[in-house]
Amino acid sequence: MEQTKEVSRKELVKLILMLAWPTILEQCLQTIVVYADTAMVGRIGAGASAAVGLITPVTWLINAPAYSLGVGVLAFVARNNGAKNYKELKTAAVQGIYLALIVGVIISAGVLALSPFLPKWMGGEPGVCRDATYYLAITGGAFVLKSMDMVLSCVIRGTGDTKTPMVINTLMNVINIIGNYFLIYESRHIAVLGKTVFMPGAGLGVAGAALGTAIASVFGGLAMLWAVWKNPLLSPHKQSKRLNRHVMYQCVRVGLPLAIQRLAVFSGYTAFTSLVAKLGTVTLAAHSIAITAEEMFYIPGFGMQDAGSTLIGNAMGEGNEKKTDHMAKLLILITVLIMTFTGALLFIFPQFMMGLFTKDAEVIAQGVIALKMVAVSEPIYGALIMMEGIFNGVGNTKTTFIVGICTMWIVRVGMTYICVHWLGLGLVAVWSCMIAENVTKSGVLGILFKKGYWKKGAVKYD
Repeated sequence: MEQTKEVSRKELVKLILMLAWPTILEQCLQTIVVYADTAMVGRIGAGASAAVGLITPVTWLINAPAYSLGVGVLAFVARNNGAKNYKELKTAAVQGIYLALIVGVIISAGVLALSPFLPKWMGGEPGVCRDATYYLAITGGAFVLKSMDMVLSCVIRGTGDTKTPMVINTLMNVINIIGNYFLIYESRHIAVLGKTVFMPGAGLGVAGAALGTAIASVFGGLAMLWAVWKNPLLSPHKQSKRLNRHVMYQCVRVGLPLAIQRLAVFSGYTAFTSLVAKLGTVTLAAHSIAITAEEMFYIPGFGMQDAGSTLIGNAMGEGNEKKTDHMAKLLILITVLIMTFTGALLFIFPQFMMGLFTKDAEVIAQGVIALKMVAVSEPIYGALIMMEGIFNGVGNTKTTFIVGICTMWIVRVGMTYICVHWLGLGLVAVWSCMIAENVTKSGVLGILFKKGYWKKGAVKYD
């Protein structure tokens, strides 16, 4: 009996890792592009880094609705794929396209209208606000296709195909880097193999970085649409193209609480960043670069989360409760182990990571302290990431909605406001508040997970 259980565990671990490695690799490659973006912009100066850092939480905010609806579609597709209801997969693909278009058009219009005002509202200095406005307007204008990329990649992952989104997003990243190289800098001569070569450039600065991102988003959206059309499980080729209110409702009722949560949480990130902006351009640059530097070290957790949501949804669809329980515990354990390792690396090499993006000694000094602090909490953050993925994968997004909003606004934003405005503290206090929020959220979800509430609140599809 014990041997059978052990074999079963090994099979589950193998299944988890087989599905997870493409998403981990995909997200790592995306992070490398973020690193390249940050380093390229960082060469322009601290002001350019501050401009992109100021607007980064707004970018997270506008991504939230499309990502959340994508999770809703993923949960529906994964559950029906596990139950072998294949007809519903094609219907879900069509509805996913409509949802992506609706959300993309609304958000693009809103961002274009508000881009001249948001950086000022967030407390940026005049020069920082100008570049931030350009960046936001250009990337926001391409959001219709970015939305298509985000939602349809979830549709594809819901069938268990994690490799196709990886390939498409890798190509997106290559396009982004090449675009940045020619659009950010002015025409110049560079040395290649001992010879001087003329390299044309548009010299657009921060706006060039935004344009490179926008071009990549357009490619990604069109490529994901093509991939869905060619997938035999999903292709709407001979499927009704009408709006299906029933299926759309099933997807939206899972995605909507998550969308509201992410909007509220990322509004909190925006408020959080505006508080950091009051500490000055150098501190804001250190904060934004440290946030970027940390990303590579927690991205494996989010790769595991993507795979975990699909696996948990499939297991629920199969109706195998024992497998579902065992799968959930293994997912958390593996993620914590991975992020213990990555956290140790971050603790050892913080100065090297900051030095990749800036040569400003003061920016590096502040960022190194912040990275060492957060490195210690990475295992706890790993458990949090996976528990959120498990709750969302079974459609229980209301729990993460309530917990996420409360911890963000009470712990992170509330404590940061007190530290900055009342106590006059700096970046160390700000990052302490950020870590405290992650620890609190992880603790609350951990208690609910242990009590089995993630299954009790799982959505039931009609």
